[in-house]
Amino acid sequence: MRIDVLIDELQEILDGAFTLPLSGGKTVVNAERLREVVEEIRTNLPGEVKQAKSIVADRTNILNKAREEAESIVQTAEERVRTMSQQSEIVRLAQEKAKGIIFNANNQAEQIKKAANDYIDNLMKKADEELSKNLSDLKKTRAGIQALQQKESAQNKAKKQ
Repeated sequence: MRIDVLIDELQEILDGAFTLPLSGGKTVVNAERLREVVEEIRTNLPGEVKQAKSIVADRTNILNKAREEAESIVQTAEERVRTMSQQSEIVRLAQEKAKGIIFNANNQAEQIKKAANDYIDNLMKKADEELSKNLSDLKKTRAGIQALQQKESAQNKAKKQ
């Protein structure tokens, strides 16, 4: 039996007791029944105390395990946050570096393009100058040949006459 039931039974025994007249409130109880209930309490008390201690120990173990699990969950979450922050930082730094590389590559490409255009323009200018000079020389040579031919032609005409 449970202790609380046995205590209730003790209360009933006391409530059902007869008060002795002129005894100053003393009562008569069934001593044998009272001894049986007390003996049952003694018998059940160690078991109930043991059960209560076991419940308290289980409760303590459960709370400790729950606390450990909660700490583990928090630690895992904090680690994930750190990892994600680090990954986000790495991604951000990589993106910044990539932007810098792209910017530098675009600048270098523009410089190379400008240098190539300048080089081509310079080559074309030199070719134009050379061609102009050659054309001028060609025109002079042609004019010289024409003058020579006219002179020879005039000499030939003069000899024939």
